[in-house]
Amino acid sequence: MTVHLSAETLSTLPDTIERPRYAASSLTGGIVHFGVGNFHRAHQAVYLDDLFNTGSDHDWALVGAGVRPSDEAMRQTLEKQDWLTTVVEQEADKTGARVTAAMIDYLSPNDPDAILARLSDPAIRIVSLTITEGGYYIDPATQRFAPDHPDIVRDAGAIDTPRTVFGYIVAGLRRRRADGTPPFTVMSCDNIPGNGHVTENAVRGLAALVDPELAEWIAANVAFPNSMVDRITPATSDRERALLEQNFGVSDGWPVFCEEFRQWVMEDRFSSGRPALEKVGVTFVEDVAPYELMKIRILNGGHATIAYPAALMDIHFVHEAMENELVRAFLAKVEKEEIIPVVPPVPDTDLASYFALIERRFSNPKIGDTVSRLCLDGSNRQPKFILPSAADRLAAGQSVTGLALVSALWCRYCYGKSDSGRPIAPNDDNWDRLQAAARAAKDDPKAFLAMDDIFGLVAENPAYVAAFTHALETLWSVGCRETLTRYLDGRL
Repeated sequence: MTVHLSAETLSTLPDTIERPRYAASSLTGGIVHFGVGNFHRAHQAVYLDDLFNTGSDHDWALVGAGVRPSDEAMRQTLEKQDWLTTVVEQEADKTGARVTAAMIDYLSPNDPDAILARLSDPAIRIVSLTITEGGYYIDPATQRFAPDHPDIVRDAGAIDTPRTVFGYIVAGLRRRRADGTPPFTVMSCDNIPGNGHVTENAVRGLAALVDPELAEWIAANVAFPNSMVDRITPATSDRERALLEQNFGVSDGWPVFCEEFRQWVMEDRFSSGRPALEKVGVTFVEDVAPYELMKIRILNGGHATIAYPAALMDIHFVHEAMENELVRAFLAKVEKEEIIPVVPPVPDTDLASYFALIERRFSNPKIGDTVSRLCLDGSNRQPKFILPSAADRLAAGQSVTGLALVSALWCRYCYGKSDSGRPIAPNDDNWDRLQAAARAAKDDPKAFLAMDDIFGLVAENPAYVAAFTHALETLWSVGCRETLTRYLDGRL
């Protein structure tokens, strides 16, 4: 018999499912979170659920906030189950499920007044974000805030009726300053190098367009801690809903499936206090940059490395890509020869062991992570996960054969057809532009590198241009499989 998840049915769930050891009624909101997606519910919400289970810090519950129209679908689904989420942790040899209750409300994108009222509430002391790498209004080439983006220009001229996350944050801080309320901390949980600095640049940049004195007040009073977050969390589909019902007898409209592993390293800089997350495994450090760079270059860069060859060979799941000898060997060679050597030392961490862990995590057959998810948003991910490693190697006069091949594979993917001729669906906000450049690059590889807002100075380096050109020409000449073979044999 299937149990439909809700507060009323929580006590009737099968014994195989771990449930909260606290009453949701004991919680009060302390955090507003923008970007209530799968990763947030498998990561930050789980850490808070663990903390609340200890009996501590029940005044730090989550209040979700939607900005995009698409957020409303998840809000309505979660509302029907009293904001509860089933989190299913899967490893090759075991599967476990738990229900989390760390979120007590989810504000609709259709009710901006309610969002602004919460942001003005003194009880809210942290505003956190998981809005993806592409949500920060960053110029890809300079990696700096883009104040001339139409969304930012719009909010700057109508800050009392914001439409962007940063518009809401600035409007909320503006109200708190006027009311004499202490500011909240702004805490990014996205995979961006220096995510706290990037967030601060966006908030202060928009604030400066609204009121320079407000921007100065934010600089003096608001904390933006950098953090490194990690947990592989695929999208939810009917496959996951069915697995939950079959294996655990629970019907959840939007369950989260993820790996068992999770990590959160964060700088201990907060404007108005924080929950005691160190009690449940969060590592607080003075400088998160070494951990962050390691993760972004090795894990996220690794995802980008396997994504496009796997897609071009019509491989569906990430674990299937790792079962392919060419893809797995390609990942290992690029990581060991070109990525890891330019990753600075990390305290108490062996980088070779870290990569071995990454290989095992990518190979997890139960996660159901898809290659198409890894291919998403390449125009934002390549400048953050791949091209910085290439830039570091070029600056040191070192080879970039493998890294240039990674980006050439992305270019070949953007053409819109796999090696078998199967159509590749658009999956990037810049898809039309990318595809046009990729099609021009079939005859002139430099046409893709001409997108200098993505490639920046890397595309001006003759060694990189030569490596990219040869890699792309080889892909078109002999196909993905043979190109990988030549690279692995040292013949590319």
